[in-house]
Amino acid sequence: MENPSEDSLQTVAPRAPITAQRRLNIHLQEQMPKPYLARALEAVDPEHINGSTDHHNNGMSVLQQHVAFFDKDKDGIIYPCDTYKGFRAIGFNVPISLFFAVFVNLTFGYYTLPGWIPSLKFPIYIDNIHRAKHGSDTESYDTEGRFDPAKFDAIFSKYAIKHRNKHTFREIQCMLKGNRNSNDPIGWLTAQLEWLALYFVAKNKHGLVEKETIRRLFDGSLFEELAKQNSSHKRC
Repeated sequence: MENPSEDSLQTVAPRAPITAQRRLNIHLQEQMPKPYLARALEAVDPEHINGSTDHHNNGMSVLQQHVAFFDKDKDGIIYPCDTYKGFRAIGFNVPISLFFAVFVNLTFGYYTLPGWIPSLKFPIYIDNIHRAKHGSDTESYDTEGRFDPAKFDAIFSKYAIKHRNKHTFREIQCMLKGNRNSNDPIGWLTAQLEWLALYFVAKNKHGLVEKETIRRLFDGSLFEELAKQNSSHKRC
């Protein structure tokens, strides 16, 4: 086998300054096994090479796990009322929960239907959730719903400037801008709403969103955690 040249391994191009501003982690392969391999069942990173050990994947893809929290009756279908109840459970108020129930199911439900005929119930079928993957995202999910550790790591190597494993609100906005695909207003809007919602419910007391919080967002275990916290606060 031919040895790779120095140029063939470069991640920075001298005439493309943006590649120097948004750097990749060239040591990722030393920090975890096979970071280039997209994982179907677990959201892994160097600190969690087996994913969320307190969270059961139930044979679902990581993207399916991300939305499964909203399917409380486990019938594989998420209706707007399920989306609403899920957002309420993790701490959002009534107006915001109503907004997301309408926006999410209306925008993405059709793509997940088993057939071509629209449904006025606006269901989201978890089996087909990969069809609803939008553009202008981090690409941490691939087009089949697997989790890509290298893409996830790039969220931080490229945009976490002040803290290595945490994001400020400004850094999140820079990331969203950097991830935009041309002519993709639905993707721009959806990504913005997703990350605003995450920041609102999951930032720490210093106004930062931690890497572990974001990783657990991808496999849905964050929703379970937030629901437990919200429930305990209500009891108090």
